[in-house]
Amino acid sequence: MPDSGSDGAQAPEPPKKSNAALIGAAVAAGLSCLGSPVLAVGGAAVVFVLGGLGVLLAPLIFLILLFGGGGSGTDPGQSANESLAAVQGDGKGDLDRGQVPEALADTIEEAGATCTEIGPVVIAAQIEVASGWDPAKVGPDGRLGISQLPPDVFTEYGQDTDDNDETSALDEEDSIMAQARYVCALAGEVRGLLDSGQAIGDVLDLTLVAYDQGIEAVREAGGIPDDNSAQGYVVQVRALFGKYMGLGGPPPSFPPTASADPDDD
Repeated sequence: MPDSGSDGAQAPEPPKKSNAALIGAAVAAGLSCLGSPVLAVGGAAVVFVLGGLGVLLAPLIFLILLFGGGGSGTDPGQSANESLAAVQGDGKGDLDRGQVPEALADTIEEAGATCTEIGPVVIAAQIEVASGWDPAKVGPDGRLGISQLPPDVFTEYGQDTDDNDETSALDEEDSIMAQARYVCALAGEVRGLLDSGQAIGDVLDLTLVAYDQGIEAVREAGGIPDDNSAQGYVVQVRALFGKYMGLGGPPPSFPPTASADPDDD
């Protein structure tokens, strides 16, 4: 075992991973371990995967609460149970405004009220998975900004939300409201598939898959596609519900938002 030395020097602490990164790694490992039983059930995969979230995510949520902070004086076991209930819920709980950038809290709540199928918790969880709250993120295939919408989707759903005479994916408010409109449009299409018997499953789960993979992926699979990517996105987003309902750790730090820039001549 290496000697710690007598000069009092301490090894630097490893950087903390974001909840989304930690969840992503665990989801990949968890779904890999689940393997063929998940893929074998086809359209009913949602029942197996989401019904089994207790097995897949309970240890993960416990670790996030333990190392990411579950609040002082909070019983980690109780917090994990509450977080697991949130994971399996509808995502329509009240937003813990302390878990999102202060300048964007009103916009996220407005976005969450765009349709009945979602809530601000869903919007916030999607943003963390997409960009880690980075308003200047440049992603693949021309995706820009905090919500990382494909350019054609932003062109269709983006509006000048903050009345600054510019509609831009790099404007957080424009991006978040475009995200909400797109999610709600997909939810309407999912409702149509469910009502016509072309798909089975939960509206929110299928809407999340459609957001990540496209509505045709849901239509062709008759529900959640039998691949780890589609299932993994649903689990990643759901795993953050507890955090944004106030069941996670202390308020995080965020990249600066455009609205917080002091010089806007």
